[in-house]
Amino acid sequence: MFRHHRLRICLCVLAIASTDLGASEAEPAPKAPAVPAERPALPSRSESMATELARQLPSTEVIRLQASDEAFMALWRPANVAEPKGLVILLPGAGESADWPRGIGPLRRGLPDYGWHTLSVSLPDSPGLLPPATPEPEREPPAEEDGPSETPAADSDPPATPNEAGYLPEETATAPDESTSEAVQSEPDPSTEPDQGPQLVERIDGRIGAALAHARTLQPGLIVLLGQGTGGYWAARYLQQLAPEDVRHLLLIQPRQPEGQDDSLAQLVPALKLATGDFFYQNGTAARTEARERLNASRRIQHPAYHQVGLPALIDDRESEQQQLLRRVRGWLDKKP
Repeated sequence: MFRHHRLRICLCVLAIASTDLGASEAEPAPKAPAVPAERPALPSRSESMATELARQLPSTEVIRLQASDEAFMALWRPANVAEPKGLVILLPGAGESADWPRGIGPLRRGLPDYGWHTLSVSLPDSPGLLPPATPEPEREPPAEEDGPSETPAADSDPPATPNEAGYLPEETATAPDESTSEAVQSEPDPSTEPDQGPQLVERIDGRIGAALAHARTLQPGLIVLLGQGTGGYWAARYLQQLAPEDVRHLLLIQPRQPEGQDDSLAQLVPALKLATGDFFYQNGTAARTEARERLNASRRIQHPAYHQVGLPALIDDRESEQQQLLRRVRGWLDKKP
């Protein structure tokens, strides 16, 4: 019995040793390489603003239009009269939304009270994301003093918020503050880099064309194209390239030439020979110079219906500023040149 017991112990020791030897000789299983998670594409700035507007505004105002294979948002308001005078298509400038609190938004909401349907179109981001169409006034540099200023920079007044732009809060979606918007535009996020070159031009032309097609289904009688900032440039360029016969009126609010475009507004606008209202703010030297170039170009060709209006910018009273713009635009439209 003792002999069998010793044999059993030896067998157990051999089994344990062989197990340890096999484990030491076996190579470790290679680890599968970690697959990096794909980062979803971030929406562009214009898409983010359109989404926020669609969330805040009444569903009756938000419509979806289709340009080729791209869907985009537009804001619709019918005229508040029994017999509408026509339809105004509004094109915001670079970095602006379809309900921008200066210019586009007040006109979009105000013109229906005077007999005009409005259709405000959201446009894709432009290269460089230019600042808003209406500039801040040129301020004189502070006078130099012998000693340091007693008021620290942190105590300066904060930038104006959209609620100071002169519109009713219950009727208007929240828009980003213009000073904040300009800071964002100066340093665009590479992950949301806007389209460049011909692709951008084709997208903008497609959206203007889709807006016109939708307007024609309503049979408004008169269609007016209104562009603010770079939106004015795209409106003029579209009319110059395609010349739709049912658009005979063009309105420009502080028009600007986008980066990467060769034809200046002084070349595009007078050559259209359309009834044109050119509104600009006189508080900027560059704006006055460019407006003078457009006016001189229209005089050289004896434009039959070009009318330019210089607007003083009442920065301390933005409600009055926007009401003045609405009155001047409405007055031009009522004349029907």
